[in-house]
Amino acid sequence: MPRRRIDPAAGGAALRAWMADSTTLDRSTLATAVRYTLEELSLQAPGRSVEVRVPPYGAVQVIQGTTHRRGTPPNVVELQADSWLALAVGDLTWSEAESSGRLSASGGRADLSAYLPLVRRS
Repeated sequence: MPRRRIDPAAGGAALRAWMADSTTLDRSTLATAVRYTLEELSLQAPGRSVEVRVPPYGAVQVIQGTTHRRGTPPNVVELQADSWLALAVGDLTWSEAESSGRLSASGGRADLSAYLPLVRRS
């Protein structure tokens, strides 16, 4: 099981700050929100068959299946922080992100729509 690096209270606060106003968020808070939601994904979809990258803030390996150890993984999802957070809270659907070019996904297991959103706006 993945271990937490981001305190859940701090991560939740950073995510709420992003939801309140993503345009004026400082880089540190944005990084915390991204890393927190990546950790949440790794807890909800444990495994090592898909790598999710949100440069420059973080990356995780998720979803059960063939384990990847070296080089470029066969299943990769990459997107910018705002797109990732929008997916994580349900402001953006997987299909919307794909069709608008807001994410890059390669490999047969790279569809994360079954795991999103991670949290919902309240």
